[in-house]
Amino acid sequence: MSDSPEVIEARFHEGLALLKAGRLAPAREIFHAILAMQPAHFDALHLSGVIALQSGDPGAAVALISQAISVNPQQPAAHNNLGAALTALGRHLEAAESFARALALNPDYAEAAFNRGNALMSLQRAGDALRSYDQALVLKPGYAEALNGRGNARRALGETDAALSDYTTAIAHKPGEAVFFNNRGTVLTALGRHGEALAAYDQAIALKSDLGDAHYNRGNLLLALKRYTEAVAAYDRAAILKPADAVIRNNRGNTLRKLLRFDDARASYDEAIALDPTYVDAYHNRGAVWGDLDEHDKAIADFDRAIARDPTNADAYNSRGMALRELRRHQEALASHRKALEIDPDHADARWALGVCQLQMGDFVAGWSGYAWRWKAPQVKLDPRNFAAPLWYGDEDLDGKTILLHAEQGLGDTLQFVRYVKAVADKGARVILEVQAPLASLLRNLDGLAAIVAKGDPLPPFDLHCPLLNLPLAFKNTGSTIPGAQGYLQADPSKQAAWAKILGAKTRSRVGLAWSGNPGHRNDARRSVPLNDVIRLLPPNFDYVALQKDVRLGDRAALAEGGIRYFGDELADFADTATLCTLMDVVISVDTSIAHLAGALAVPTWILLPFNPDWRWLLDRNDSPWYEAVTLYRQEAPGNWTGVLNRVAAALKLAHTKT
Repeated sequence: MSDSPEVIEARFHEGLALLKAGRLAPAREIFHAILAMQPAHFDALHLSGVIALQSGDPGAAVALISQAISVNPQQPAAHNNLGAALTALGRHLEAAESFARALALNPDYAEAAFNRGNALMSLQRAGDALRSYDQALVLKPGYAEALNGRGNARRALGETDAALSDYTTAIAHKPGEAVFFNNRGTVLTALGRHGEALAAYDQAIALKSDLGDAHYNRGNLLLALKRYTEAVAAYDRAAILKPADAVIRNNRGNTLRKLLRFDDARASYDEAIALDPTYVDAYHNRGAVWGDLDEHDKAIADFDRAIARDPTNADAYNSRGMALRELRRHQEALASHRKALEIDPDHADARWALGVCQLQMGDFVAGWSGYAWRWKAPQVKLDPRNFAAPLWYGDEDLDGKTILLHAEQGLGDTLQFVRYVKAVADKGARVILEVQAPLASLLRNLDGLAAIVAKGDPLPPFDLHCPLLNLPLAFKNTGSTIPGAQGYLQADPSKQAAWAKILGAKTRSRVGLAWSGNPGHRNDARRSVPLNDVIRLLPPNFDYVALQKDVRLGDRAALAEGGIRYFGDELADFADTATLCTLMDVVISVDTSIAHLAGALAVPTWILLPFNPDWRWLLDRNDSPWYEAVTLYRQEAPGNWTGVLNRVAAALKLAHTKT
């Protein structure tokens, strides 16, 4: 080929036409041939760099375009394209500087202003990015990509309403762009407009079915909406489209855990860690699911891995402490919770968990104070009551005041802590008690009570309020000063004769049974016992009576075949259950509301406890400071109910012979 200027010019235009037609390889050959003859040919260098960038080789693009700029530094398009190549290499600061040089050379260059905004967003300089997007939009009104970029910047700055406006306008100018709908969905999610957000994600997916971010964001929203099965499906699709994304696998694991699919959740965390061995949250979450599977040693190992990668991770230290407590390694648990608080003194979950550990160890003075953090602890998930009346902490004089004491957790908690009604009334207060509706009839005659309200019904006026489980803190109780251990509830005398008639003449010792609690309780798998196991190990020749109203599907056959008397719907509420308890010689119950009911009635009660029980049952003792009539039967190894039931059977044979 002749190297005359005319020939080179003709060849250059031939290469340019090929480039515009998308035929990169022959265009590159022509530009390389030109450079062999004229190494400082600006356009051939520049466009060779553009072809390298479009071909997926941004390193070569940077080298070629930089050579072109050294030949002619006054071309704004070259600086803009250099910025694009630097962006592809993740060199965002240099890219922003290149886009700025392009703008300096051509102040009307809207695309350069837009690109600079993108680079600044990658540098997490949202305020500077916003100004660049504004500049692009002044230069090119209706520039849809710049509107979308400005929406991103405003969202990063917390300006959600303004961001929504930008995304909406971008869509109006370019309604076929899936990314705009996806981004609109994210800001609608932040605004709590969940139905519209889902519609936006659906539209994004309809426009571009392989947009992984839209499937992922949809999954996140469905997880937040507790639509777990749909969320897993969205994450599955996102994972196919983004096979290297560890975050998708982590969030999928979180969703599977909500579905109680613990093995599947663990496998999803495994995938996240395989993709990113430095992913602290995935180690932490896998540790949590090991805990769900009662594999607490493995949980601790994962929490240690998270801590090794982030020694300032208070969450991991706190979770480690909870796993240690499950293994009854309480001193180590205390140290781990305290380390979490050393890192973050306001870590509410760690304050609460430390309090629980101290209570279980019998350190009531410190424990009640820590346990009060449950209201701020995300892990506990309590809904605070926002009353105008102030909270009573125990110091303010109650004489002549009306105070509302209100239930806050489960039925068993309410039954356990209504013992404080009389103590509060003895301070001169008029006591109003708000409880769950099934307990209202039973508790209406509590000593010291002025009025009772079922939860959800209108409340009368009051001067102060106190959640029931705050009362031990308010009274500064220790293990030896708990009121009501001798019993503080009475069954309704009017029901006694009716239930005695239903039971009929007593011919042998009566044993009340409660073998399972609320299946939705987070520790249900540890505290409930299959009825078949109970029937198999308890001795014959006793009159066994089911005290629980609800029987799980898996226990119904055993109930029918085991000779246990069951009254079902005849138990209208806890007032009926209380009367039935008082007609038993002994109540045998797992750690559920019936155990508290029988204990509060001072009926002899044997409570079956898991290896590491709830904090209120303390450690290594068979009695309870809460109820004098209670005897505790503890697992000697995790999950081993056989040993517990064998000891209960032996005690039954000894204490209650056939009459």
